Amino acid sequence: MLPAVAARPLAWVDPAAMFAAGPSRAAHAFWLDAGPDATEGWSWLGVGEPETDPAVVDAVALGAPTPAASPAGEWGPFRGGWVGWLGYDGAAAGAGAPAVTDATVPDRMWLRAGRFVAVDHSRRRMWAVAPVSDLDDFALQASGWAADAEASAAPAHAVASAAPLSDAAPATATASARVDPAAYADLIGRCRAAIRAGDAFQLCLTTRFDVPASTPFDPVAVHRRLRSTSSAHHGGLIRSGDVALVSASPERFLEAAGGVVRTRPIKGTRPRGRNAADDAARAAELRASVKERAENVMIVDLMRNDLSRVCLPATVAVDGLLEVESYPAVHQLVSTVAGRLRPEATVGDLLAAAFPAGSMTGAPKRSAMTILHDLEGGPRGVFAGCFGWVGADGALDLAMVIRSIVLHPGGAYVGAGGGITWGSDASAEVAEVGLKARAPLAALGATLPPGWS
Repeated sequence: MLPAVAARPLAWVDPAAMFAAGPSRAAHAFWLDAGPDATEGWSWLGVGEPETDPAVVDAVALGAPTPAASPAGEWGPFRGGWVGWLGYDGAAAGAGAPAVTDATVPDRMWLRAGRFVAVDHSRRRMWAVAPVSDLDDFALQASGWAADAEASAAPAHAVASAAPLSDAAPATATASARVDPAAYADLIGRCRAAIRAGDAFQLCLTTRFDVPASTPFDPVAVHRRLRSTSSAHHGGLIRSGDVALVSASPERFLEAAGGVVRTRPIKGTRPRGRNAADDAARAAELRASVKERAENVMIVDLMRNDLSRVCLPATVAVDGLLEVESYPAVHQLVSTVAGRLRPEATVGDLLAAAFPAGSMTGAPKRSAMTILHDLEGGPRGVFAGCFGWVGADGALDLAMVIRSIVLHPGGAYVGAGGGITWGSDASAEVAEVGLKARAPLAALGATLPPGWS
């Protein structure tokens, strides 16, 4: 049982500068990041300790509704708990599909998060959050981070104790691909053959790009570069020892609060346009695409089925369908499915029902995962998993590990893919993979291999 926490207001500073001044120096740190120019939503940054018993996270109860007289409060929905990630491969195996273990980075990693800074972007307010017995000490420490952050932004002649912030890119390298574009196009053909045979309706085919490094990448610098070009409402940096996840994810996987759960699958992508007219035309084309709409609706139906396994009868509904959301590099087609959780539902129940996410597998889910295991030729690892926070009070917010970088002592990898239907065009699907991988690779100072750009 984690201790109850309380909060104390802090002076506003740039969250990036505060993270650099404090948590970035810890061996186990997190920054769930709403983006550099966020005007809504929340960020959380702090330090933690690895959870030695992940089963305690699975056992957290989710289903009890929040009393009307007890709102989340002015310092946000996360009241302490755990921050971390869950990889794809372990969840696929747990769902009964074949899976390959990726030993590079832990498949499941949670940090106990009881001392952190909550950032309300809509009101530009910050709070130090800690157990009541530690709040005085932590508020003083967080105030020190804020002072160092302010000093780092002062004129050059001022004395600054915080580490300097740099967005300088490393030397450029070319990433290596698990398969070349021609081989990926052949795999698309095999996906279409499986669909024609009736073994699947849709398949999310992915691949991996690796960037070796003679010395480990700096996760903080990599995250700063990625967020500067690809900001997203569910970005983040989670580091535990010598491994880290850096993300600019645009896809919220699961959000639970007050006994209600929501999922927001993304299926359908187009690059941003060269000018305003071109940009609007691309968004309109995405919205009207028969292939993308069919792909999105198939995943909506799959997620409705998944949530019905942990929700009360007749409560699962589609709250939003085929909505276009725009990000710095892409337009995305997004839908929303929600339901009221059964009172006895736990985190483990919800994950068993819905994870891996249908947007990263295809449908039917187990058949799709089995087919993809045979086609992809290697583990996905943390990519296609999820990350975020689980509150000790039964709330959670988890995003998909897409548009992300996984860092390890030997270098880093970036996963990317796309949904394949009978109507898929191989050249367009290859181009979409390159589009999705380009920004994360650039944050590592790497470029796409030939044929993928």
